[in-house]
Amino acid sequence: MRISHQIEGIHYAHRRTEHPLKMDFHLHDRFEIYFFIRGDVHYFIEKKVYPLAYGDLLVMNNRELHKATFQSDAPYENIVIHFDPETVRQLNSSFSLDLLNCFTNRPLGEQNKIQLLPHQLEELVALYQKIDSLSGDPSDGSDILLSAYTIELLVLLNRAFMHNLSPIPSSIVPEKLAPVLDYIDHHLDHDLSLEALEQQFFMNRYYLSRLFRRSIGSTIHEYILLKRIAQAKKLLNEGHNVTDACQLSGFNDYSNFIRMFKRIVGVPPGRYRKQG
Repeated sequence: MRISHQIEGIHYAHRRTEHPLKMDFHLHDRFEIYFFIRGDVHYFIEKKVYPLAYGDLLVMNNRELHKATFQSDAPYENIVIHFDPETVRQLNSSFSLDLLNCFTNRPLGEQNKIQLLPHQLEELVALYQKIDSLSGDPSDGSDILLSAYTIELLVLLNRAFMHNLSPIPSSIVPEKLAPVLDYIDHHLDHDLSLEALEQQFFMNRYYLSRLFRRSIGSTIHEYILLKRIAQAKKLLNEGHNVTDACQLSGFNDYSNFIRMFKRIVGVPPGRYRKQG
């Protein structure tokens, strides 16, 4: 089952599947609101892993690497909204509440899980039910309502975010893996081969590889590649040229950088820089 609604800058999808497929790390230019309904899922965001339960709500900005890891073949259901932050900024221009606060006003990979009070969860579910029931026909105002409901949802999220007095201690990254992830984050322009990590952490490379796959559900190579692409995007958005972005994000081979960037982002880095 899939319910989907879309207008320029906002995409809503309510998905239910009996047999969830493996999901890879992903990174996109839109912001994401993720609502978990059912399944057997651990959700990875940057350096944290969250075991999910009904009603859990996650927010990710366009710099945060994330993926769902399925722990079994249990049926899976979730609701995701992707939106262009510029679309919301335009809607937000005359409002006093910053609707992007819960996405931008926090450290990368921190406070992604928003704690909802029972009445807030009820409000959220009611909003999602309203969006589910939209006809999708712009002639009856469905596009206006999708925009209005998204703003209402962002108000609710930011109220909850501002009242989260302390971070939710729900990450289950193994103690031995946490410093490795932290090291990768801060040394993307260094040699991050399994051999180099083995020497840095005095940890057998095969053990490290198995630990990473078991905990995160993907290979360490895939993780490092996506982190380097994220860093390259950031550098390009800051005005660096393609050659500098390649070197500073840890790619030693220029042609490989161009190829990997285009495969993951969808456009070559030069075009991405111009679009930014």
